[in-house]
Amino acid sequence: MEHTFVDINNTQSGRIRLHVVQAGPVDGPLVILLHGFPEFWYGWHQQISELAAAGFCVWVPDQRGYNLSDKPKGVASYAIDSLAADIIGLIDAAGRQKARVVGHDWGAAVAWWTAVVYPERVERLVVLNVPHPVVMKKFASRDLGQLKRSWYIGFFQLPWLPEKLLGLRNYSFLARTLRGSSRRGTFTNDDLGHYKTAWSQPGTLTAMVNWYRAALRKPPSRQKSIRVTVPTLIIWGVKDRFLKREMAQLSLDLCDEGRVVYLENATHWVQHEEAERVNALLKEDTRI
Repeated sequence: MEHTFVDINNTQSGRIRLHVVQAGPVDGPLVILLHGFPEFWYGWHQQISELAAAGFCVWVPDQRGYNLSDKPKGVASYAIDSLAADIIGLIDAAGRQKARVVGHDWGAAVAWWTAVVYPERVERLVVLNVPHPVVMKKFASRDLGQLKRSWYIGFFQLPWLPEKLLGLRNYSFLARTLRGSSRRGTFTNDDLGHYKTAWSQPGTLTAMVNWYRAALRKPPSRQKSIRVTVPTLIIWGVKDRFLKREMAQLSLDLCDEGRVVYLENATHWVQHEEAERVNALLKEDTRI
């Protein structure tokens, strides 16, 4: 694995520098792995070497606001249109026309939106445990159970208090969230050491929370269609404490060509807990 910094020209918000972990043959099919909250590139550490060994050119960025990547000021900097444009900037920086785009959690939301807005740049879409953004908005507003599970989104809209809580007692809230919502043993002490180092980077906590603030305050641009026209695979850990299973099928209904794979014993942190199965699905050479 090689750690590097990539300067991209974001059509929505100007130039930004992203820390990117790269592996695999430079001429292999490009796959971009997008982490979610509260992770960073390390959230894919069980996938990187496997995909590289299979011949893929693997790029794994710290998305803007996270770990070693730039942390632009202000909530508007984390609007999903800008986040999706970052992915196009990475594809351009790699000298490619298309990439396989894979995302988990918030990274899945970005991956969905990238495929909606820039379908000509996405060869294959793989999303893990996050629904299509339109499904998330509609379902969460109508389903009481999902609304209760998403309580933290409302809390994150408050000024300064959320990041204050997240940083207390050596990031104990974040560490407890990871361990409490995953299968026992998923996140080791060594893993949490890596996460705490990433969380301690100046400005990171506010930037991470700003993703949630922007989700409500800076809605995505209006599109002619919100359907996904690229081949799509949805991987869903059924024991997710944060997101209800029903949203996977509703998301699939918005895909022209797709399928969903349910992993019955996995939680929200599916690529950590079921790494072998997830890796096999990511390496598939089929259209979906």
